[in-house]
Amino acid sequence: MSNRSRYQSVLLGTLLTCAILLSAQDSEKQKLDREYQSAVSDYDGGRYAAAAEQLERLLPYAPKSFEIHELLGLVYASLSQDAKAEAHLKTAVQLKPDSAVARTNLGTSLLHEGKTALAGEQFLKALQLDPKSFETNRDLGQYYIQIGKIGDAQPLLEQAEHLKPDSYDNGYDLAMADLLLGRLPEARQAVQHTMTIHDTGELHNLLGQIEEKDGKFLAAANDFEAAAHLDPTEDNLFDWGSEMLLHRTYEPAIAIFQQASNRFPKSPRLRIGLGLALYSRGKYDEAVQALLTAADLDPSDSRSYVFLSKAYDSSPKQADDVIQHFRRYAELRPKDARAQYYYAMSLWKGKRAGDTNVDLQTVEGLLQKSIALDNNLAEAHVQLGDLYAGQHQYDKSIPEYIRALELNPNLSDAHYRLGTDYVHVGQKDQAQKEFAVYQKLRADHLSEIDKERAEVQQFVYSEKSDSPPKP
Repeated sequence: MSNRSRYQSVLLGTLLTCAILLSAQDSEKQKLDREYQSAVSDYDGGRYAAAAEQLERLLPYAPKSFEIHELLGLVYASLSQDAKAEAHLKTAVQLKPDSAVARTNLGTSLLHEGKTALAGEQFLKALQLDPKSFETNRDLGQYYIQIGKIGDAQPLLEQAEHLKPDSYDNGYDLAMADLLLGRLPEARQAVQHTMTIHDTGELHNLLGQIEEKDGKFLAAANDFEAAAHLDPTEDNLFDWGSEMLLHRTYEPAIAIFQQASNRFPKSPRLRIGLGLALYSRGKYDEAVQALLTAADLDPSDSRSYVFLSKAYDSSPKQADDVIQHFRRYAELRPKDARAQYYYAMSLWKGKRAGDTNVDLQTVEGLLQKSIALDNNLAEAHVQLGDLYAGQHQYDKSIPEYIRALELNPNLSDAHYRLGTDYVHVGQKDQAQKEFAVYQKLRADHLSEIDKERAEVQQFVYSEKSDSPPKP
């Protein structure tokens, strides 16, 4: 809801002949009337400072004028002078307590000041005064939206829809509220009706969200595509590419994210999406490059590094660049356990590729620091166990594997490595138990691929998270 629509203009007809000026001489009265009309004209023209100056000059002549106090309140609200706005709007309500418009204006001012409960009282009173008004139903509905009470907002938006079915904004908000409440048929119907008023990209995007939530993936993809064609914003392109990525249509996802990245070259999330699509398609070198670019666009965004660590694991060709990026991230986030872990693992990739010049002492120190920052990071315990096992320090590696499995008993590789270490120390019975668990987990398909898919979904849905109807 725009500032101008929230603060509804005073009726011009009542301004032309102010009863409060009757005690003045006719010539003086006409002069004051002209100043009053001039103030209204300044307000409507956006010249708020001029309107305030004229109204303040008029106020001593009519200290109990509802119209002057109401307009002054609106003017000061437009000037972001909240305390003055509230004072005059409160006086207006006191002078005309049965005015629903005055109650709404005061409620909006209070809400802007963060006085949420008081604002709600005014919006509710306005609805009680004028229950058949589109504005009072919609205003209270939007108030509930802003405080997160979507269930309370929905019937008010629905009533507003009945009162004014040609309101695009209310139709959009109603559809979004129905979606958030899981009322998918009603949400779909609301969107389709609103499309008859104005067919827009944001409506097709919203319909795509509805179809996605209803499990109608092909319909969702078609609507996200339509949204991107009608309005190729970053959000619409991201949602279209993400829909392809989620349902593993990787080539179209690559094309969409590439096009979107070219259009919005400073968007980290589009580069991450491109990197994920390339990685999922097995184009690891290109995936690494896309994720490095994302990390450069926002060096503190952890998501770039989560997926970069996976892509680099399959393509260590750009080792120097990757290590440099992980070092920078670790320096930017010295208290972040994962940042230290990723840096350690980037340094250690060379060892696994046969590079004997890796400083394992530095890797060990980084892994220990990561665990000190977060003892619940199972991956760090596994990798530290691997490092110790590679040095035949089984008295150190075994406790690390045990701790990792306490945190996540479904780590199949940790069971296998722990079993191998038990063999080395002569505990064959313990080893057999671990190998048996390993075989069971592998049979149950608890694989790294499943974890990666979950991480992709988490990234996509965190960017496409359900949002309240637009204000």
